[in-house]
Order: sequence, then structure tokens, then C-alpha cells
Amino acid sequence: MASHYSTTPQKHASDVVVATPCGACKMLRKRCVEKCILAPHFPPTEPIRFTMAHRVFGASNIIKLLQELKESERADAVSSMVYEANARIIDPVYGSVGTIFQLQNQVNELQAQLAKAKAEIFNMNCQLEAMVSTEMCRSSQTISQQIYDEFKHDSSESSSPFVYLDNDQDSSWDIIWA
Repeated sequence: MASHYSTTPQKHASDVVVATPCGACKMLRKRCVEKCILAPHFPPTEPIRFTMAHRVFGASNIIKLLQELKESERADAVSSMVYEANARIIDPVYGSVGTIFQLQNQVNELQAQLAKAKAEIFNMNCQLEAMVSTEMCRSSQTISQQIYDEFKHDSSESSSPFVYLDNDQDSSWDIIWA
């Protein structure tokens, strides 16, 4: 009777062993195959990336997630998982949501400070305009007073309150009330 099992191992393209395992396979202490789904995202030079993600999500969950995604979406997913894992390790309760909350509070505080600064600038501009207009009124009154005083002085020298102008068209004298 012939055996259904072959004594020579069959090699598939995905079973080819790579000389240097990726960071994930190295940490999991397993052989890294040529088409390892983790290899492009967890290089052997950065083993801490996989270690962090593995602590929070687990290797099987990471692999399942990556298998469900298109290749073009995998890099962003791994980046997000590593970021979330780091945030979870730092703040186990809130994770990245805690960081977002802190940043939103900082934005709100800075917006309040900006509004306060704008209000102060507006008040200072109003005060400056008031000072300038007051000074202009004073100088205008002073100039008006000077003109009035000069006119009064000039008119006191003449005996008549009328001013005579020479009109070249008729060559007659017109009387103008000053």
C-alpha cells in the first residue's frame, strides 16, 4: 500500500526562512518566513516597537488585524497600534484619550489667554485714541483761540468791523461782514 505522505518536505514560497528575523519574530522566538506579515512593519533594528504593541494588543490580534487590512493601510495601522500601546503603557486608564484630553485643555487655556490679550490690546487702543482725540481737541482749541486773538487784535487796529475786498471784475468795493 502506498503512503499518502511524502518523505521529502515540500517548500512553499511563504515557508522560506529568512536569514535575519524581523523584530516581531525575534521577540516571539519563532522562525521568520519570507512573506512574514509583520516583517515590513517591525524591523529587527527596532524590536521595542513590537514589544510595546505586543504587551497591549497581543501578537495574534496584531496579525489578525493586519491580515484583514489592505497592504496600503497596514503601515498606518501599525503606527497607530504602536502609538496607542505607548500611550496605554504610560497611562493605563485613559491611554491616548488622556493625551488628547490634556492637549484640548491646553488649547482651551491658550485660547482664553489669547482672548484676554486681545481684550487688553483693544482697551489700550481705546485709551490711546481717547488721549489722541483729547490732545487734538486741546490743540484745536488753542489754534482757534490764537486765530481769534489775532483777528481781534487786527480788527481792533482798524476802525470798521467790515473788510473790504477788491473785486477785479467790477473794480468796485464790496463790503463783507467779517
